[in-house]
Amino acid sequence: MRAISVTRTIPWRTAAAAAALALTATACDAATTDGPEGTQGDASIEEGFTVGLLLPESQTTRYEAHDRPNFEEAVAEVCPNCEVNYQNANEDTDQQQSQVDAMLTEGVDVIALGAVDAEGAGSMVNQAHEQGVPVVAYDRLAEGGADHYVSFQNERVGEVQAESLVEALEDEGTIDEGEVVVIHGSPTDPNVDALKAGADPVLEENVEIGASYDTPEWSPDEAQSQMEQSITQIGAEDIVGVYSGNDGMAGGIIAAWQGTGVDEIPPVTGQDAELSAVQRIVAGEQYMSVYKAIADQARVAAEVSIALATGEDIDEYDVAESTTVTDAEGNEVESTLLEPIALTEDNIEETVLADDFHSVEDICTDAYSDTDFCEEHADELE
Repeated sequence: MRAISVTRTIPWRTAAAAAALALTATACDAATTDGPEGTQGDASIEEGFTVGLLLPESQTTRYEAHDRPNFEEAVAEVCPNCEVNYQNANEDTDQQQSQVDAMLTEGVDVIALGAVDAEGAGSMVNQAHEQGVPVVAYDRLAEGGADHYVSFQNERVGEVQAESLVEALEDEGTIDEGEVVVIHGSPTDPNVDALKAGADPVLEENVEIGASYDTPEWSPDEAQSQMEQSITQIGAEDIVGVYSGNDGMAGGIIAAWQGTGVDEIPPVTGQDAELSAVQRIVAGEQYMSVYKAIADQARVAAEVSIALATGEDIDEYDVAESTTVTDAEGNEVESTLLEPIALTEDNIEETVLADDFHSVEDICTDAYSDTDFCEEHADELE
């Protein structure tokens, strides 16, 4: 079996950014590990084939703004004659099942699946395997024994969020002066259990939790309602911080605080480094987010997908940890897991700017032009 030699082309502009990804220069052999059904393809890069990409939802802006274009670009670079069949399920498991049905009917050669629901996706993985189509679990670990899993160290994401919140409260001297509201993401998202496993022990050890919620579909509107309920029940003056599972919900949470007319919003966490969140961070409305090198994640997933479709080996990866994880059904899945980075105003330059994730022009619109960050970068806007 001939190996596909993978050369990393993503430009890491600073040593800090490179180190933050916890590079491990070890051979991954990602495509050589068969899933429970032994799924390996025999498609040809020279002739081209179809790669299916199914993403779970669009409320989280990263999927359309970063995951999809980076995945498509990586496929085009490695396999110029390949096509990407892209679908978004909009948080609807039935819709995602229909999309998988259609892709398999049309003869897709490999599927990269960002599952709406881990359990529901198990039947999709099995269905693909029955037709000899390998599956890469993308960002979320589907059940059914996927052939590879590409994501971030999601338990570590939760730890990073919780540790950052604790650090903020310690710095402000408020950690013992009130309660923290915890607003987790969608209970059907398989990543949420890992986020909780990382965040909850840190929070439980260091702060008093006044209220805790799960948020269906990561809904910003629902998170706003939950925050309003907490403010009513606990009292604004007795809430010292908010753990928010992602940036979309953080926007709703902050809107709830703004509706109270308080002079200063307590520290609020987030995840995904959405543009609106970065703007809230420079404005002092949101304390932190979690930056994830989505370009690397999408590129690895695309390359693994191509290797699985062609039956080739990938003989090196140096951007992430190669490991094995176990899905909810007990299947061991070879995995590539990237390291998350806590994002505050202090490291915007060496993360989102250095990696061209957002630009100064993106961040410093008129509404944010008078922030310290934008004033410091005013010469770049001229």
